[in-house]
Amino acid sequence: MWNLSLLQILVITLLAAIGVCNGTNKYSRDDFPPTFVFGSGTSAYQVEGAANEDGRTPSIWDTFAHAGYARGATGDVACDQYHKYKEDVQLMADIGLEAYRFSISWSRLIPNGRGPVNPEGLRYYNNLINELVDHGIQPHVALFNYDLPQALEDEYGGWISRKVVKDFIVYADVCFREFGDRVQYWSTVNEPNVLAQGGYDTGIVPPQRCSPPFGRLNCTRGNSTTEPYIAVHHILLAHASTVRLYRKKYQEKQHGFIGLCIYALWYKPFTDSKEDIIATRRAYDFLYGWVLDPLVFGDYPQIMKENAGSRIPAFTKAESKIVKGSFDFIGIIHYLTASIKDNSRSLAEEHRDYTADAAVTIAGNFSLTDFEIPITPWALEGVLDYLKQVYGNPPVYIYENGQRNQRNSSLEDTPRVEYMKAYIGGLLNALRNGSNTRGYFTWSFLDVFELLDGYESGYGLYYVDLDDPNLKRYPKLSSHWYSNFLKGKSAGSEGLNEFDRNPETVSFD
Repeated sequence: MWNLSLLQILVITLLAAIGVCNGTNKYSRDDFPPTFVFGSGTSAYQVEGAANEDGRTPSIWDTFAHAGYARGATGDVACDQYHKYKEDVQLMADIGLEAYRFSISWSRLIPNGRGPVNPEGLRYYNNLINELVDHGIQPHVALFNYDLPQALEDEYGGWISRKVVKDFIVYADVCFREFGDRVQYWSTVNEPNVLAQGGYDTGIVPPQRCSPPFGRLNCTRGNSTTEPYIAVHHILLAHASTVRLYRKKYQEKQHGFIGLCIYALWYKPFTDSKEDIIATRRAYDFLYGWVLDPLVFGDYPQIMKENAGSRIPAFTKAESKIVKGSFDFIGIIHYLTASIKDNSRSLAEEHRDYTADAAVTIAGNFSLTDFEIPITPWALEGVLDYLKQVYGNPPVYIYENGQRNQRNSSLEDTPRVEYMKAYIGGLLNALRNGSNTRGYFTWSFLDVFELLDGYESGYGLYYVDLDDPNLKRYPKLSSHWYSNFLKGKSAGSEGLNEFDRNPETVSFD
């Protein structure tokens, strides 16, 4: 199993930092491989709406939102893509998107989590996929994005029960069977590392399970000490079993690819002390290695097993064999950087959760009270280099990367343009340095319902007027910039190009 030395950690950090100095100043779509794909994305609850229509039943995300935890907002209507998918796909085609990533709502397709397939849900996803394919847009589908059917959560506790593994496999089988003739890129579970921390340790995201003193919200159930580890263990077993099903039953005929998506902060030591450098490696093991080590090496990182002890489940030999190698690509969600300071004293505490087991203090460069995310493209380069050095340079799709702005009617989102320019330039640097990245998807296509703050922030290429009964979409400056980039115009990393400054003169023809 991989064991990074202190020197190697420093080298990776230095190479990433150098990227910002040697950044790509000018580039175009033609600088990327022809097979590289550029797209944008959303997820089901955030964009579809029609939450109570055509047989769909509540998910844990509905329950969370209706309890008021997303600033009182819900996804009941959201952007109403359920009814406006044809209009949205036409907008994607107008921009020149090469791919669109979306998730399937399990409770829309199989309302009780298991049992009969909902014909209206099946019809919707078939229609959406057909519309994308007809417009030459490659569908990339996530099977799960925080939205477990509430029925399964109520019945057996969702991801903390091993029963979920079988139900997830059956659900995935339906998706492969019904959509796999047109969908070639599947990811199973979106960012299980953050789902486990937020959903089962701090309780800040659904299903909002936690226990004192670790929970940040008033959780009424859960165990922060054990459940994050149990949830990820069952997610990995469900993922690996689903990959095995896909490879045995569908892959040869459908010629598709399947992977899993992790949340990937870029970490750097708070100081150059030996303790903080070791702590940074530990932080990577607890965030990346928690999911990727089993997929690449067949087991959890040794430091996680040592620090968590019997609270982290063990793979049997048979399970390890199934999990190891169970991916064709790794999906990455990246926005932020953070500094790591050693906090080994937390290991002496009698009661510990996931955060205490990691024994680090994380100082981020962004909080929810901020709106604009700091632009640090070298951090993305660092993430990609880390995957290359530690995990053998697997195929990677960057499935989320984008700039957060306060949600309002201003279409002059210059900070988002600058963010996209910088990060796509950083990505090009990484490719030239040997990264095996295959695609980049900006988050998000529309200003969607956001998990933690509802409609107060927006990441979209399009503004959606929530006061308009028709939820009219308006292109932002960033959509014009992305369109021109995708159509071959040169992008500079400094300043705005002429077509950026005059979006009203830009034609999608």
